[in-house]
Amino acid sequence: MTVKTRTSSAQRKRQRVRAERAAEGVSLEAEDEEMIESIENLEDMKGHTVREWVSMAAPRLEIHHRFKNFLRTHTDEHGHNVFKERISDMCKENKESLLVNYEELASREHVLAYFLPEAPAEMLKIFDEGAKDVVLAMYPKYDRIAHEIHVRIGNLPLVEELRSLRQLHLNQLIRTSGVVTSCTGVLPQLGMVKYNCNKCNFILGPFFQSQNQEVKPGSCPECQSLGPFEINMEQTVYQNYQRITIQESPGKVAAGRLPRSKDAILLADLVDMCKPGDEIELTGIYHNNYDGSLNMANGFPVFATVILANHIARKDEGVAVAELTDEDVKAIVALSKDERIGERIFASIGPSIYGHEDIKRGLALALFGGEAKNPGGKHKVRGDINVLLCGDPGTAKSQFLKYVEKVASRAVFTTGQGASAVGLTAYVQRHPVSREWTLEAGALVLADRGVCLIDEFDKMNDQDRTSIHEAMEQQSISISKAGIVTSLQARCTVIAAANPIGGRYDPSLTFSENVDLTEPIISRFDVLCVVRDTVDPVQDEMLARFVVGSHIKHHPSNKEGVASLEEVVLPNTFDVPPIPQELLRKYIIYAKERVRPKLNQMDQDKVARIYSDLRKESMATGSIPITVRHIESMIRMAEAHARMHLRDYVLEDDVNMAIRVMLESFIDTQKFSVMRSMRKTFARYLAFRRDNNELLLFILKQLVSEQVSYQRNRYGAQQESIQIPEKDLMDKARQINIHNLSAFYDSDLFRSNKFSHDGKKKLIVQQI
Repeated sequence: MTVKTRTSSAQRKRQRVRAERAAEGVSLEAEDEEMIESIENLEDMKGHTVREWVSMAAPRLEIHHRFKNFLRTHTDEHGHNVFKERISDMCKENKESLLVNYEELASREHVLAYFLPEAPAEMLKIFDEGAKDVVLAMYPKYDRIAHEIHVRIGNLPLVEELRSLRQLHLNQLIRTSGVVTSCTGVLPQLGMVKYNCNKCNFILGPFFQSQNQEVKPGSCPECQSLGPFEINMEQTVYQNYQRITIQESPGKVAAGRLPRSKDAILLADLVDMCKPGDEIELTGIYHNNYDGSLNMANGFPVFATVILANHIARKDEGVAVAELTDEDVKAIVALSKDERIGERIFASIGPSIYGHEDIKRGLALALFGGEAKNPGGKHKVRGDINVLLCGDPGTAKSQFLKYVEKVASRAVFTTGQGASAVGLTAYVQRHPVSREWTLEAGALVLADRGVCLIDEFDKMNDQDRTSIHEAMEQQSISISKAGIVTSLQARCTVIAAANPIGGRYDPSLTFSENVDLTEPIISRFDVLCVVRDTVDPVQDEMLARFVVGSHIKHHPSNKEGVASLEEVVLPNTFDVPPIPQELLRKYIIYAKERVRPKLNQMDQDKVARIYSDLRKESMATGSIPITVRHIESMIRMAEAHARMHLRDYVLEDDVNMAIRVMLESFIDTQKFSVMRSMRKTFARYLAFRRDNNELLLFILKQLVSEQVSYQRNRYGAQQESIQIPEKDLMDKARQINIHNLSAFYDSDLFRSNKFSHDGKKKLIVQQI
């Protein structure tokens, strides 16, 4: 009974398949010749391995039919036929790659999704044939345009790091990511070969070549000679071949480890999909090939491994924002509604570093960046803001760079001593296999659309430093070496840290006398931050408290935190609560991708006036030269400030902030003697967005420092308290239109700096 039922069900199945074939127009005679028993239960592999099972005729046919059925019938949640649209789009563009999402395949055909990573080479071959049948059913003449259709597998769930690839992954389908460091030219590779017999001119073949070994004929079937045979150039079929090297992304490599790299082979229409410097996600088969030279070098039984690429996704603009969830976007938009969001962002930059408000402001603007312009597609104007930190040792310059490396979405960190000119830009070398010249990307190219951080900028050789001139202004790197003449993109923000000549900054000299940098490179930096390590007993005490508190809070064994850092953060830094670092990182990504501020309502007269005033001052003082680049810098900073607030237009506030940052950076680079008169000249611009109390404190500190130097000269030793007549402060305050000082005397800022006001004696006293 059972046997009868089984045979009748098999007959029914056979009739159903024949009916399907007849509907497709396949002749029944041809069908009868290749009729193979189809399989209901594909999972039952009868003790074979996946690779053996998939290679057998019956399972092959079943997989073929199931995949075709999947392509024909898969619909999305709106009921649209997914692959019908994809195939018609592919055919419109004359392409030969059909993208299949692994998750879609797994949801419908879980057996195929299980087989695919285990036996990718065999499965993809069957998929390609199935896809070709479906395409030809829709467009019968399409094989004149594309002889093959390649199924590309996207969104494989497991992503492997390059350094975690092991023997376990051999001949499996893997997904990995990295930066393309070099690629060869596109070469023809033998696909199907035909040979001529030299003796009787008979054409032998076709022979299908595999990736690892060459297939050759034994003897001529016509005249039985053993050769020699020549390749018939006309009838041999070639395919495109390119070899690329991918290296781990700079941000993912653990400190002290060399970044690992792997070769990948791109075939057919995957060639030229990426160039050096691109960050890509690569799906492919991890494969070992027999390489005689490597085996000789490493001892006999060692194989080299390559990845046979199946799908390449470039991590370009969209990917960063795709990582943000809807909740993240809501939190970001809600945060941008905060009136003091600008101050909060400045306060969140380097939260474990005390003070240095001007550096934090400059770095925040650099992280957000301005808007790049390309008028008429002829001439590019950069949008990235370059920052130079220069000053005394021990003022946390390198810590700021390390902080930016963590918070920026793509950052490359390098030091002046450890970077050569070609290491920063690009270098040309001979490819070990193909012996042709290839281009290898350097740090600035790898940091494209990100941040390049250069520490110890003053320790670089002059020749190395000049190599980044072009990268900093034109944002490209031109190469003409060994017959390769090309230009690479280097659209990155450069943040550099340098020490002055002799180690310490001398305020009695100008900036150019203090720093061993040429004028062309100084003018390419939009913001120059001079960090002076001045002696101020009160500030030094606050700094020491901050550092000790920070160490107590962040001790590894101290999970709870005995003293909260908020008690230690001091009022003179920023008076607002900082933003959590993870949210700040997402905020920067969102602002850079989604916000494009325009300059429609900008006060042009104000910028023109400030530029002419600065030119006049720079001629008189002989410090850093002010050039047209500084106007562009102001515009970029205004755009960055608008982007920080997620605004679509640049407002007057943004321009005022940009002018203030520009002036502070310019005035800080002056001699001490010139600086004070210049602050008076530009006082109205510098007072923007500053609390009156902050300005008054600044004036009061100047009066204190004068009094201290007078006492030291007069009495030889410093007194325990400093007394300043109230009248002196009132005279100075009147110059900047502040007439009522009572609010300042009552403020926390006044008290925290150890000042007290004696109303009877009309004195201001500071205890030291």
